[in-house]
Amino acid sequence: MADLAPPGVHTAEATGDAGPDGAAELHPDELACVAGAVVERRREFTTVRGCARRALAELGAAPVPLVPGPMGAPEWPAGVVGSMTHCRGYRAAAVARSAAYASLGVDAEPVEPLAPVVARRALRAAERARLAEVFPPGDEAVTRRLAVSAKEAAYKAFSPWLGRRFGFADFTVELLPAGVFTARPPAPVPFRSSAGEGVFTGRWVVGPGILLTLLALPAVPSASC
Repeated sequence: MADLAPPGVHTAEATGDAGPDGAAELHPDELACVAGAVVERRREFTTVRGCARRALAELGAAPVPLVPGPMGAPEWPAGVVGSMTHCRGYRAAAVARSAAYASLGVDAEPVEPLAPVVARRALRAAERARLAEVFPPGDEAVTRRLAVSAKEAAYKAFSPWLGRRFGFADFTVELLPAGVFTARPPAPVPFRSSAGEGVFTGRWVVGPGILLTLLALPAVPSASC
């Protein structure tokens, strides 16, 4: 995850869960969020918040209870933006100062084939066609899941920033070679980058058994990236 982070974004990750029940290091407010949850859920919930606290410490921010807010995303300390992700065998978090970034989105997915029905629901026909144009035949199992991961990262970044929930069909991502993807938010924003008007650029990487994506939205929409 650190390889994807632009300057000023701090990350932390873990590949296993510690603690007998995954709740030993939770704040009481956090513990209430997983009261009655199965042990596996408690463990991943705890570990990903441990990652977030390590990243916050690197940023120099004081730790606070990381409980879901009205949009479902964690509520971060004042002056901080962040994002967390977890999948089987992997947990990660990224944080930054809100003076530098308006929002962050990170996602992790296993390197496994994506069910065709999921691909049809999550990716527009044009997005699927573009993947077929850009990437070699036979890579669909990875590239389609990677594109869905990019959409998840974009959702995590766009929704709290724009203050509303979105569906995957509401915005567009384009997966490009060399570890880059572009994302267009559902609502027009006064932002121009080298990729075009209202287009944001994220990064992706394929690691051992894991797909990672990260999208960082600049704090000043009119600035060039």
